[in-house]
Amino acid sequence: MKILQRMPKTIWVLGFVSLFMDISSGMVQSLLPLFLVVTLGANILTVGLIEGVAAITVSIVKIFSGSLSDYLGKRKELALVGYGLSAVSKALFAIAINPVWVLIAYFGDRVGKGIRVAPRDALIADATDLNKRGAAYGLRQSLDTIGAFLGPIFAFSLMGVSNDNFRLVFALTLIPGILSVSCLAMGVKEAKQADNNPTKIPRTNPFDLNKLTNLSRKYWVLVIVALLFNLGNSSNAFLLLRAEEIGISPAIVPLTLVVTNITYFFSAYPAGILSDRFERRRILICGFLLYSLVYLGFALVQTPLQIWILFALYGVHLGTNKGILAALIADLVPVSLRGTAFGFLNLAVGLSVFLASLLTGFLWQIYNAQTAFLVGSLFAAVAILFLLGFSDKK
Repeated sequence: MKILQRMPKTIWVLGFVSLFMDISSGMVQSLLPLFLVVTLGANILTVGLIEGVAAITVSIVKIFSGSLSDYLGKRKELALVGYGLSAVSKALFAIAINPVWVLIAYFGDRVGKGIRVAPRDALIADATDLNKRGAAYGLRQSLDTIGAFLGPIFAFSLMGVSNDNFRLVFALTLIPGILSVSCLAMGVKEAKQADNNPTKIPRTNPFDLNKLTNLSRKYWVLVIVALLFNLGNSSNAFLLLRAEEIGISPAIVPLTLVVTNITYFFSAYPAGILSDRFERRRILICGFLLYSLVYLGFALVQTPLQIWILFALYGVHLGTNKGILAALIADLVPVSLRGTAFGFLNLAVGLSVFLASLLTGFLWQIYNAQTAFLVGSLFAAVAILFLLGFSDKK
């Protein structure tokens, strides 16, 4: 565990910032689909529309916040704005009286996430050396996952003691949100780029998309891979609704995400270390293949026990995908374009997740859940074919 001790303080603090915010997010996301369907009377297609709009919103904002962080050189300040907006917006779910109100609150939360993610990912790359980058992203992801693990537990516990009071749980998300913002404000010091850095590109208009021509062909291949994969990667809301459909009670449903985040936690950091020692592409292919098989499982599942196993495997997929894709991007782009690169990648991902959520909701509503998950599995398989021809060597 010596590599843990050598991690910069910034990585640890950003991990705890994510941890607290993910407690808040986990409390909301583990209950929101059921709140929409059971309390507000929304149908599956409406859930897909709300999740899709949220996904595309966060991604459109990400590209501009990432580019702006490159231009201003003030990644921390932008991240603070994003985390603060998300913290406040989550508490607004407590006063929602119909799906439109939920959409407004979710929109605010996702705008906040869109503002913070690209600058945060760039902060991690700025603070670490190449030979520690996979481990750094994996460590932050693991700490993030502890929050995502604790969030549903808190939601489950609070629902139990409050007699299924959704609104009280949503209001209490403000507490971990405030802790997240406080850690970022007091604990992160922004790294300065050297003026003689050979990869540095003169600052230009942050909204000038001509800068994208400075990104390599390999970067664009990864963008295409991420887009294809995420066309089948619909919101976790559908996994929760599938769990209820198979027979898990609404009060227990949040615990399925606890299982996911346990396996996510134990897989993210080791996968990051492996990607520093071996070809990152191979680890990512394994993660995509596992995802394809898990979605196939959600299509064919018949018993609650199988659901729990699938949620556990879904967490392993997350651990072997998210941080490694971010490390691959950081390896391939110049320092002064990292924010822009992460932002545009997130735009592509958000667009595909938006379409995936709409497609899943439509297929589920018109046909059935099996068809929706089979299509998701197929898109992941296509993304693997593209990765087989990709090399992460410069």
